[in-house]
Amino acid sequence: MTESELDDSKMPLLDHLIELRRRLLWSFVALAVAFAVCFYFAKPIWDILKEPLRLAGQEKLIYTDLFEAFFVEIKVALFAAMMLAFPVFATQIWKFVAPGLYRNEQKAFLPFLFMTPVLFAIGASMAFFVAIPVALNFLLGFTDMSGELTQEALPGVGNYLNFVTTFIFGFGVAFQLPVLLMLLERAGIVSRDQLIGGRRYAIVGSFAVAAVLTPPDIVSQLLLGIPLCLLYELSIVAIWFTQRRKKAREESGKLV
Repeated sequence: MTESELDDSKMPLLDHLIELRRRLLWSFVALAVAFAVCFYFAKPIWDILKEPLRLAGQEKLIYTDLFEAFFVEIKVALFAAMMLAFPVFATQIWKFVAPGLYRNEQKAFLPFLFMTPVLFAIGASMAFFVAIPVALNFLLGFTDMSGELTQEALPGVGNYLNFVTTFIFGFGVAFQLPVLLMLLERAGIVSRDQLIGGRRYAIVGSFAVAAVLTPPDIVSQLLLGIPLCLLYELSIVAIWFTQRRKKAREESGKLV
């Protein structure tokens, strides 16, 4: 898109608001449809989310509020619907933002748009298949049935759902770190040298983020903090790779 084409595509504020309302409406419709489907399958989805707890040896989930089990199924459906409708949200955001970008800016931004759900899925999968089972085995290891006063874990359905969704959402969001750092570098806010020089602060920040996004036990925090440090290093390597490719294209353009 040239500058003249961009100027021709400019819309008054009212038209922007109408366009924003249309994109939000499509997002809401997608969420509502996804919620209806997920609510129909809420029990099978909930059974999948309970699988790590069963594999950890826990055979019982309790609820003390008569409405708690019902609201848990609603929360399960809403959580699954948000995951299912996320591509629609991302597409609607892109369609709202893209007309205001030059063609080269659109090409530069598209890879990050595709990377976001992929990295979220990788983070969520790591949480479900690795982090949650390890954390459950650690936390349920405090059960003691040997003395006169037994100590047994009886997790509530709402408590366990919050535990699982916090892990999945926390890992999914945290795994967006490469996208964030590469966008900041592309915008000129930070440089690769600054990222290399800030490693020690990044390590502290990674474990601070892990402490916020995971339950308050050291195992859970390590399970997120260590991957965040590795993702930080991966971001530095990815930035170096993109800079090298950009330099090679510029040199080939000069030769032509």
